[in-house]
Amino acid sequence: MTQTSDNVTWLTQEAYHQLKAELEYLSGPARSEISKKIEAAREEGDLRENGGYHAAKEEQGKQELRIRQLQQLLENAKVGEAPADDGVVEPGMVVTIAFDGDEDDTITFLLASREYASTDIETYSPQSPLGTGVNGKKVGQDAEYELPNGKMASVKILKAKPYQG
Repeated sequence: MTQTSDNVTWLTQEAYHQLKAELEYLSGPARSEISKKIEAAREEGDLRENGGYHAAKEEQGKQELRIRQLQQLLENAKVGEAPADDGVVEPGMVVTIAFDGDEDDTITFLLASREYASTDIETYSPQSPLGTGVNGKKVGQDAEYELPNGKMASVKILKAKPYQG
């Protein structure tokens, strides 16, 4: 569960440990593995036509980007408890909304950073148009957000409960 506000990311203790472990793996054993792949591919000869070499270099680039993302995320992390169960929509909450006030047309999602996207529930970032629209609203209130086509959409907040994992 995360909450981002002015480059500060709120993490549960569990999420912090999980991301820290990923960073340690990527900057340790995974770095060694990719270096060995690059070296082995380099020994195969002509680098211009060496698909294995180029694939390994691309993988290395993606891995280094993820390391930098994790370092920045953890550097700006605040570790704490889940948000209060007060009916106010905020990151870390499971939110149920109705589109255009139609209580039969609803979705339920976790308002959280992509870092904590879950397979058991859809996740919307607080920076997404929908996330920005509902963040800070209370159960029973209406919220508006901008659709990709530039039109405005209206939703009603039906429920907001802290994510239990």
